Amino acid sequence: MTKKQKALFAIETLKKKYPDAICSLEYEKPHELLISTRLAAQCTDARVNMITPALFARFPSIDAFADADVHEVEELVRSCGFYKTKAADIVNMCRMLREVYDYILPDTVEELTKLPGVGRKTANIIVGDVYHKPAVVCDTHCIRISGRLGLTDATKDPFKAEMQLQKILLPEESSDFCHRLVLFGRETCSARRPLCFQCELQDICSYKKEQK
Repeated sequence: MTKKQKALFAIETLKKKYPDAICSLEYEKPHELLISTRLAAQCTDARVNMITPALFARFPSIDAFADADVHEVEELVRSCGFYKTKAADIVNMCRMLREVYDYILPDTVEELTKLPGVGRKTANIIVGDVYHKPAVVCDTHCIRISGRLGLTDATKDPFKAEMQLQKILLPEESSDFCHRLVLFGRETCSARRPLCFQCELQDICSYKKEQK
């Protein structure tokens, strides 16, 4: 079975298992997703969702964040870890959105990664979820599971994994597939104790075959 065939099987299988492929971060406005994704770096989505209601209530717009006292933002995001860096990035990215992009989030990875604190993972989430364009979000779940399945060469480098997956995933399915990998990683294919015996993808999984 080729990598493209494996990818198609995985896409269709996880689509049946998780029909609603939605981002687990909660937001209402595009810039809120950008901020939430920045906060989620080295932090759980659940923790981010706990603090963002108060954060977005206090700063309800790009202007509000751009004009914010960074120390106040720090206090509101403290529990997310690396709060000083994240708070500074949030204020500075909103200033750049206002001053350079006229309040509109860019729709390409290349432009989004010019924003302070925005890497390719965050940029791809915006491209996929906000603009519904092909995007490959290489978070820890995507990298781990793609490597185990044999869709990639098991690289831990996010950029290399993204480039390899771009070649084999259906563009129109790529963003949703990555969301489904997050759900699948939490439920079945965890980092420490993957439940291979009940996995719907075990027939195509290189990792499973190596365990025999």
